[in-house]
Amino acid sequence: MTEKMNRRNFLRGTAVAGAGVLAAPAVHAQEGVTLKMQAAWGGGIFLENAQSYVNRVNEMSGGRLTIDLLPVDSVVKTSQMQDAVHRGVLDAAHYVPAYWYSKSKAASLFGTGPCFGWSSQEVLGWVHYGGGMELFNELMESLGLNVVSFFNSPMPAQPLGWFKQEITDASQMKGLKYRTVGLAADVLLEMGMSVVQLPGGEIQPAMKSGLIDAAEFNNPTSDRDFGMQDVSKHYHLASFHQSQEFFEVTFNKKKYEALAPELQAILKYASEAENSNFYWHNTKRYSEDLVKLQTEQGVNVYRTPDSVMAEQLKAWDVVVDRISGEDAFFAKVVESQKAYAKTVMNYLNLNQPDYKLAYGHYFG
Repeated sequence: MTEKMNRRNFLRGTAVAGAGVLAAPAVHAQEGVTLKMQAAWGGGIFLENAQSYVNRVNEMSGGRLTIDLLPVDSVVKTSQMQDAVHRGVLDAAHYVPAYWYSKSKAASLFGTGPCFGWSSQEVLGWVHYGGGMELFNELMESLGLNVVSFFNSPMPAQPLGWFKQEITDASQMKGLKYRTVGLAADVLLEMGMSVVQLPGGEIQPAMKSGLIDAAEFNNPTSDRDFGMQDVSKHYHLASFHQSQEFFEVTFNKKKYEALAPELQAILKYASEAENSNFYWHNTKRYSEDLVKLQTEQGVNVYRTPDSVMAEQLKAWDVVVDRISGEDAFFAKVVESQKAYAKTVMNYLNLNQPDYKLAYGHYFG
């Protein structure tokens, strides 16, 4: 090597002898890299969230890296997205782990697992600081998947959902055909429901036609966009079936590792930035749309009775014990989560004041 290159000459394509010639093609590839990312969302607030992440990446990279966001089913079906990223048919995907949980029930623990007294914020804390990311990567390796993932956007607990009548007791749920996804399907089956797993856009038509009797998706804004208020007037908030969830942004590992380190860092830290933006943005929208459902669409909104949620926790115990006995890795993840939640939630439960008491003081 007879010439020492600085970064500017490298990016301009200055050639050097020896090893520098071999490095040049990889670096030239950094000029104007475009990644095709498919979202699991055809529209609505979740597609807005995906676009928000993409916008952050595109702006932070200064044109060196661009993500082209495609809506649901643009290239492959939602159930095929992870495989498409693995094979390089897609460069990236924006969805939730529950959408590929058929490969491993442990996938659902990364977002839609049992509630150990924690919220989505604390589960993300476990992912980043409690060993969750290492366990996720171990799962990817065991499944032979060529992907790199980041997690963001702590979702509030999902509503129990829409029913034909008010639910005051868990016995009313037995035999109902109900839509949900992930491990929640196992839990509600344990409670005597008949579970159907459908993508979001098919929920309202299925309930309208009678294919299902009750359903949940995720939040008041999406439910209102789907038109759930046109097929039911009974909406139950609060549930342990999916009391925490967040997005997974996944990239083809080979494509990701070919990027310059600073571009890899942008993909990672844009995800962390979107974490805060999602919570601020979506919480406001959800609360506003809940009011509209009540005042403009005549929806009766209830808080799910504690007795129903207690039965959900019992069902979770049965499901977790059964799968843990069949899957050592699943059991390993559960134990890691419990250890984190026991310590962190002990502090938070002791330290956090009763916010509901303060709300009642001011607003009744």
